[in-house]
Amino acid sequence: MTPEATDCHYMARAIELARSGWYTTMPNPRVGCVIVDTNGQVVGEGWHERAGEPHAEVHALRMAGSKAKGATAYVTLEPCSHFGRTPPCAEALKSAGIVRVVVAVQDVNPAVSGQGISILQEAGIETLSGILEEEAKALNEGFFKRMSTGRPLVRAKLAMSLDGRTAMASGESQWITGPMARSEVQKLRAQSCAIITGVGSILEDNSSLTVRPSELGLTNAEDIGKRQPLRVVLDSTLKTPIDAKVISGSGNCLIVTTSQCNPDKKQQLEQAGAEVLVLPDSNGKNNGKVDLNGVLEELGRRECNEVLLETGAQLAGSMMSEGLIDELIVFMAPVLMGSEARPLLNLSLHCMSEKRKLVINDIRAIGNDWKITARPD
Repeated sequence: MTPEATDCHYMARAIELARSGWYTTMPNPRVGCVIVDTNGQVVGEGWHERAGEPHAEVHALRMAGSKAKGATAYVTLEPCSHFGRTPPCAEALKSAGIVRVVVAVQDVNPAVSGQGISILQEAGIETLSGILEEEAKALNEGFFKRMSTGRPLVRAKLAMSLDGRTAMASGESQWITGPMARSEVQKLRAQSCAIITGVGSILEDNSSLTVRPSELGLTNAEDIGKRQPLRVVLDSTLKTPIDAKVISGSGNCLIVTTSQCNPDKKQQLEQAGAEVLVLPDSNGKNNGKVDLNGVLEELGRRECNEVLLETGAQLAGSMMSEGLIDELIVFMAPVLMGSEARPLLNLSLHCMSEKRKLVINDIRAIGNDWKITARPD
């Protein structure tokens, strides 16, 4: 292989390793590392598993031991340069005698960006960046967005019939799709730092919005299920029932409301186990509704990288109207629900020139249903 092909080969393996931490690393990025000696033999591999635990480079160096001296390290993200919950990986690579470091993508975290590479270069270590950069970025889109904008990546999960309906006029919606599609939804929940819903959905479905290990279909499902995403309910007047499953379920529940909320109900919800956050009304411009931009900024402050929107047509339409949805994941079932049923999104559009264009990135069969992944154009 050419040197470039060799670098791509080992970086592809590092990216594969990083995916092993897909459901467990948050709020940290998913990172993989491969160490290759001068004979082209892989002597160390590792990936970051959980925040607060050793990073990918440390795991790979431990596996390599003394064989790391004179070797090349392939890392999917620029090695960290600061002391956080763990020591800096750039220093660990330097101390181990690594002579060349290939990085897929530079970190956008201000505490790291460019500094890890600088530490290596100042130590005389050869560095190369940009190998399989786009593939590596795709591992951590939410992390990169939060670091650059202060907000998480927002995915909207929607289930619809072939005629574009999400629930009957009565609100009945269980179940439009089959068990394999529902398992995919559990995986989406598991990879998310938070799940957002509206109080209307809670009143109609009383969903717990938790990750159910038994439905993940993964070998390490029980371990993944130990970390539950933050459940966020947007409730401007605090209609959420005290005994709602979203409060009592495993993990934490955040109810976001406005100054119009009832103080007594707020206290009752907090006593039931929920955290209730009153957001500013943005000078009344939201007409008593929760400030959606404020919600995402708050979740960014809470180190949420990826957020899953699981809600009805009204809130989903509002989020889309305000340009707050980064990706749509639509599960389409081969059924018809009729013209009286509820639409996919409540969007007030009146002429063809107002239509919202989407770019479809992926379509695949999930059991008897179809999964469509699209992004606003």
